[in-house]
Amino acid sequence: MSAGKPVDGIKLAVSRDEQLDARNDLAWAIAAGGIGIVLFAALLLFTWNFATTLFLIFAGMLLGVALTAMSHRLGQLVQLPHALRLVIVCLALAVMLSGVVFLGGTTIAQQATALSNTIKSQLVNVKAFLDKNGIDTSYFDLGNVSATSSDSTNPASPAPSPQHNLPSASTLASSGGAIVSQTLKLLLGTVSAVGNFFIVLFLGLAFAAQPVVYYDGLLFLTPAKYRARATVIVDRIGETLERWLFAQIITMFVVFAVTWIGLAIIGIQSSFILGIQAGLLAFIPTVGAIIAGVIVVLASLASGWVAALSAFILFLAVHALESYVLTPIIQRQALDIPPATLFAFQILLGVVFGIWGLALALPLMAIVKVMIDYFKTDAV
Repeated sequence: MSAGKPVDGIKLAVSRDEQLDARNDLAWAIAAGGIGIVLFAALLLFTWNFATTLFLIFAGMLLGVALTAMSHRLGQLVQLPHALRLVIVCLALAVMLSGVVFLGGTTIAQQATALSNTIKSQLVNVKAFLDKNGIDTSYFDLGNVSATSSDSTNPASPAPSPQHNLPSASTLASSGGAIVSQTLKLLLGTVSAVGNFFIVLFLGLAFAAQPVVYYDGLLFLTPAKYRARATVIVDRIGETLERWLFAQIITMFVVFAVTWIGLAIIGIQSSFILGIQAGLLAFIPTVGAIIAGVIVVLASLASGWVAALSAFILFLAVHALESYVLTPIIQRQALDIPPATLFAFQILLGVVFGIWGLALALPLMAIVKVMIDYFKTDAV
């Protein structure tokens, strides 16, 4: 035994074993804290470098949640095994998509081409208007658009006098290199987009085929003393995402139908493809509606200012319908996130991670909100 320092006239005895235990505990706490900081920094670095892959996996999980939810809804109507119900759901979705492509594929292709040409010509008009008023548009890089549009809109322009001089070898090499470079960029972009689509599709089908396996595996990775809490959190996250996905699908369909019918009544060309893009962009709250509105107004300028003004009023009506009718009624039970908070989170993820962060900001925010609500309730 070793005597300690006197406290209020009383000498406390502290054993050497207790001192050694205290030092060991302090050393362990410092080591654990250092390891935790290093692991957290490594996790942030990993997330930053592989953000696109992580977003792809998360998108596949969302698709798996949607397919599983549809399978469960079908199970309430018919008593069939989960695998058979999932096959029925996938076949029904494939038939619907094939029907849309078969019945409207030609219309979609024609309207998509017309819409692309219209948008290019309107961008040229906007550039000319801004340049006329002394506004520098070089920052927006609209030179290529104007050149392409002028070539496509003025096919009858007088051709330059033929030149009989053969191009030099350097000119041929540079032109060939540019063509090869642009072709490779186009091919790589197409392969990347198709590859990402099939990755998300495969992950969604894999998650939906055996949801119990992944559910149990996730809980198995949780320490035993926290497994009950993890079960509650995972269940709440799944229910929240399921309700939000159903509400989002209904909202997207209503936006598509109202935009399509409204533009058709106004007499805007490419109304069907504009309705499709408005419905798809409705998946991205706030920002998606703004982008869809800009595209609709630009496409409507080709039909005159009256049509453009009518399309702008239609866009405001659709946005009001989505924000003040569909979202409060349909999504009230799914999510309750303040618009300013959601918009700030969207901008943050969009700037940091690009289109993936912008598109998946809402479901990520929903997961964070579920966890915060749970721990806040548990603390109380």
